[in-house]
Amino acid sequence: MKATKDGFCGTVGNTPLIRLESMSKLTGCDIYGKAEFLNPGGSVKDRAALGIIEQAESTGILKPGATIVEGTAGNTGIGLAHVANAKGYKCIIVIPDTQAKEKMDYLRAIGAEVRPVPAAPYRDQGNYNHVAKRLAEEIKGFWANQFDNTANRDFHIKTTGPEIWAQTGGKIDGFVAAVGTGGTLAGISTYLKSKNSKIRTACADPHGAAIWSWIKNGNLDAVEGSSITEGIGQNRITKNLEGAPIDEAFRIGDKPILEMVHYLNRKAGLFLGSSSAINVIGAYLLAKQLGPGKTIITILCDSGARYMSKIYDAAWLKSKGLTPEATSTEFLSRL
Repeated sequence: MKATKDGFCGTVGNTPLIRLESMSKLTGCDIYGKAEFLNPGGSVKDRAALGIIEQAESTGILKPGATIVEGTAGNTGIGLAHVANAKGYKCIIVIPDTQAKEKMDYLRAIGAEVRPVPAAPYRDQGNYNHVAKRLAEEIKGFWANQFDNTANRDFHIKTTGPEIWAQTGGKIDGFVAAVGTGGTLAGISTYLKSKNSKIRTACADPHGAAIWSWIKNGNLDAVEGSSITEGIGQNRITKNLEGAPIDEAFRIGDKPILEMVHYLNRKAGLFLGSSSAINVIGAYLLAKQLGPGKTIITILCDSGARYMSKIYDAAWLKSKGLTPEATSTEFLSRL
């Protein structure tokens, strides 16, 4: 790894692994989180953004001075806006109005045009992804299409997977990640399985999502409940997920996710979002399943700074009945 980097795009990736001491001690395993919140745009989605844009440039789809349009829960939009600034493109982001205000403020601060729309399921033509696609067609812009553009998955096969393999010296027994687009879990799992087919890969799924059901039951029927998590939870098989070698799935509720968010902040010094917390719980569950002595990797997706008005706000937590109560890791025994 070079000591110097070329601009914003040159600093994406090569994030460290952080040993999660308490989870490791509880399980007798070595559990590490890949610190994707240290990417220059602050999340794992910087990789998807860069991969999508570079692939579009290489094929001639994306022309100089073009406008990039995307529907996003926030982090991919932030990554796209940063890369657009670095490469001279304009950027329009369509985002559900239920997402944290901090993400929208951030997007506007870095120059993206932000168009909030009412939250709607994918089957509804008012869904933010469909709105973004129509807008891109109207203005003759480039629709990034993060959910079904496999440049997303491919960039993780190219970068994140090899980084994890090198950082562990190939000593890895399991990998866990939640699904938003599916690019992170599918890409990393594909690469790691290509190196060692015995590596156990798993999805950490929130309530209200269907990927747990797809992996466990072979269908998308079980979608009970809902979740306060942002950017994860999928009810369809995206192009990025198609054919992904995923062995296991864990369904995890909001209460333990919020307990883990605040545990990691208070006891590990890690100020993270809810997607990181569900990933850490997934890693814990996979470690318990595989037994002591194993090495498990997961993704620490983004910073808690993007959720200050929600999961770090006492009044908001109380209104949802999600006030953290645990003083240690006792909440894990109730999973």
